[in-house]
Amino acid sequence: MSRMATKRVGQHGFTLLELLVVLVIAVLLVAVVPPLISGMSGATELRSAARQLAAGLRFARNEAVTRQREAILTLDLSKHRFAVSGDPREIALPESLSLHLYTAQSELLDQATGNIRFFPDGSSTGGAVTVSGPKLAYRINVDWLTGAIAIVEQEVQP
Repeated sequence: MSRMATKRVGQHGFTLLELLVVLVIAVLLVAVVPPLISGMSGATELRSAARQLAAGLRFARNEAVTRQREAILTLDLSKHRFAVSGDPREIALPESLSLHLYTAQSELLDQATGNIRFFPDGSSTGGAVTVSGPKLAYRINVDWLTGAIAIVEQEVQP
């Protein structure tokens, strides 16, 4: 018995079965994980774009109320950009996403550009912006009476 004990203590390495099990697990991970990660990044990108737009709308409303003058968020659908009046920055949105603007007819500048206007009392012209991917969409609603901004998750209709 002491002979077997010394033999086991001196052994180093792995058995063939242990190596095969580890290789099978590694192959499964390589095959399964990349599609999961790419699917999550699309949803994350979509959610992030919706939050950026909502933040821009809230900023415009806040500017109108605090400065007691109209503030405008201008959305350029063709360039995937938006800006708030009085702020020199233009915020770029991912090109891979689809954008749709629903606003008052008087706020449409052309086929691809439109505004959502906020007034000093907090109200607005109202409207909505939809940011959509292949399977999921977020609609950012702007209430015309209160100027409140809400993000609503939707499934894309075929």
